[in-house]
Amino acid sequence: MGAPFKKFEAHGSGGPRIHEIPMRMVLPNLVTVLAICAGLSGIRFGFEGRFEPAVVMVLLAAFLDGIDGRLARMLKATSKFGAQMDSLADIVNFGVAPALVLYAFLLDQAGSPGWIAALLFTIACGLRLARFNVLDEETDRPQWQTEYFVGVPAPAGAVLVMLPLYLYFLRLGVEPSRPAAFVAAGFTVLVAFLLVSRLPVYSGKSLKVPGDKVLPIILGVVLYILLLMTYPWYTLTASVAGYLLFLPFSVRAYSRRAKREGEKVPPSDIG
Repeated sequence: MGAPFKKFEAHGSGGPRIHEIPMRMVLPNLVTVLAICAGLSGIRFGFEGRFEPAVVMVLLAAFLDGIDGRLARMLKATSKFGAQMDSLADIVNFGVAPALVLYAFLLDQAGSPGWIAALLFTIACGLRLARFNVLDEETDRPQWQTEYFVGVPAPAGAVLVMLPLYLYFLRLGVEPSRPAAFVAAGFTVLVAFLLVSRLPVYSGKSLKVPGDKVLPIILGVVLYILLLMTYPWYTLTASVAGYLLFLPFSVRAYSRRAKREGEKVPPSDIG
């Protein structure tokens, strides 16, 4: 995504000068920068103790980070520069921001174990993104395997790891405390391992919808968005629970597909 920056000329000792970049090339990069601003603003709100806007900003960053690549492909504005920019934004928005917001909210009460958990999550997110970039460049993988992520994707990990915040916002009696901090630290480490695992997670990229199911699916998506806007913390909590329950079914579907394709599934691919 982003501007290819091919039009330049030598300019003394100050490096190349860039000329006449079309606006359509700039827009995807602008969205990426806005995503970084949202993620960093979430960190600021978190350290100020304003945790609801902090979570909203992190989720907004994840949303913007998810559409910049699609916008670039739609505008035919992809480039190596944009891909590198997007990768840098991913580590901030999906790794650093959620970990620091959660640490400011709860993990700091666990002391060093809480900080270790936050570090592990951030490092795991970076490793996950690096592996995704490598796999995305491979051309010798069977086509059906490209329908599965290797490990939980980074955006999903960012949404999962903030579950303690959703539960607190629900006012269900879940209060920040030292025991709760240790439980949250354990959950954070679990999500970190899900990120770097070889767990096959169905991506739905090649999912084809039957014509007679299009309208019900559109209605379902609209309903989910309305629920997210009206009851955000209930909806996010239910989404996290549903996603975690979905993972075993994804592994089972992968194993069955591998058998149909006549391929042996290495144990590392399912755990």
